[in-house]
Amino acid sequence: MSDPLDFTGKVVLVTGGARGVGRGISERAICGRNVPEALPSTGGRSAIFEAADVRDAEQVDRLVSAVTERLGRLDVLVNNAGGAPATDAATASPRFHESILRLNLTATLHCAQRANAVMQAQDEGGAIVNIASVSGMRASPGTAAYGAAKAGVLSLTQTLAVEWAPKVRVNAVTAGMIKTELAHLHYGNEEGIAAVAATVPLGRMGEPSDVGDVCLFLASPLSSYVSGANVLMHGGGEKPAFLDAAKNTER
Repeated sequence: MSDPLDFTGKVVLVTGGARGVGRGISERAICGRNVPEALPSTGGRSAIFEAADVRDAEQVDRLVSAVTERLGRLDVLVNNAGGAPATDAATASPRFHESILRLNLTATLHCAQRANAVMQAQDEGGAIVNIASVSGMRASPGTAAYGAAKAGVLSLTQTLAVEWAPKVRVNAVTAGMIKTELAHLHYGNEEGIAAVAATVPLGRMGEPSDVGDVCLFLASPLSSYVSGANVLMHGGGEKPAFLDAAKNTER
């Protein structure tokens, strides 16, 4: 019996796959604006780096063409590239907001569109996984444009799943707080990171590999009847603030 999680012979493109969450989910092909010092381990499978800025539609076209010309097909796209520095929505420039929306929403659509064109022509179709965020499902102070973009990704996922069925499945992974090499920029030093992790019901922040595991499921035959779905991967969410407030008043 074949292993449904065995991606041998499959071509998987992970945008922003050189570091952080992307490094944890990279399987076959990696793209990003900066060449990594070392390609991540892929369990003996070959990994190829293709430099591209996914905010540029022409570069996205060249990226997908390069993958298909070199490897002959495209089975899975993981739209992972994204992010945003913290800034005050009241003072950020229109140019800044537009840049964040272009990276986190428009680029996701462009990459999905180009991948779909390839997958629709393949007998086996393909799967697209969009990486969303809890910031798109709740208030996102300090990253307003990012949260709005990620909310858009969830809507986009549902629509594309309908438009591109039955050949292409489209799903989303809504990630919570993930501990990457850049976690200190958002959560402070190790003490701060530990304090934040303690607010998660499961008692820890997620690891990039946790996101990768969910992506593998959504890209595999195990999820052959899953499309238009949003998988919440946040360790149980965030404990409601009123619980601690209530405990303090009881004292």
